[in-house]
Amino acid sequence: MTTTDTAVIVHRTIDASAKDLFDVLSNPERHAELDGSGFVRSDEKTDRITAVGQVFRMNMSGPHMGGDYQTDNTVTGYVKDKLLAWQTAPAGNEPAGWEWVWELAPQGPGSTDVTLTYDWGKVTDKDVLRKVSFPLVSEHQLQQTLEHLTEAVGR
Repeated sequence: MTTTDTAVIVHRTIDASAKDLFDVLSNPERHAELDGSGFVRSDEKTDRITAVGQVFRMNMSGPHMGGDYQTDNTVTGYVKDKLLAWQTAPAGNEPAGWEWVWELAPQGPGSTDVTLTYDWGKVTDKDVLRKVSFPLVSEHQLQQTLEHLTEAVGR
């Protein structure tokens, strides 16, 4: 676990293959069951993530946005079974610079080191920095996300 001025990074070794983990992570339909923050409600009928540049929409809810809202998530990193990253923005807006990065490092056929990074270091818009109190998602909530991934991969 690492927390810096612009990122929270959590790690966990999960007893599952990188392929099986990536299968869960690349399916936005499963993101609500993984989310340790409680903000993600459902996906908006999105296809599986398959490439950089793809955009997937999520239905969200949280007091920081006054209740229900949607996000557009632009895929910024994609290496099958190894890396999945996206930048998030309120639906219809360009990403403001915060990013979610999943890295998978196989440790054998049935074990994978998983790193989840929540990084807001690319946010430069002063209005966004005033409105959003980073980190919006805590280290504990990210650890919960890894726990939920551990549980979800077996289903």
